[in-house]
Amino acid sequence: MLESHQVEELICMVASLDKPTLTRQFMTFRGTFPVDFTPDFLQGLPVDRLRHIFVALCLQAQRLPEMESAVEYAAA
Repeated sequence: MLESHQVEELICMVASLDKPTLTRQFMTFRGTFPVDFTPDFLQGLPVDRLRHIFVALCLQAQRLPEMESAVEYAAA
């Protein structure tokens, strides 16, 4: 289970992502359960909905996402 500071970090990190980055995160998400969103489906959703779903995926998987921009986020 993620600790409260990790959940806060996750929410802040996901809130800073734009739609193309979120779409990439969905397409490369590796969890203990299958995620089969198509790029067309993801493109049709508003960015706030994508963020909500992605946070839920991470919480269900009980881990923070691996992000190429994690270093940039930490520096902000």
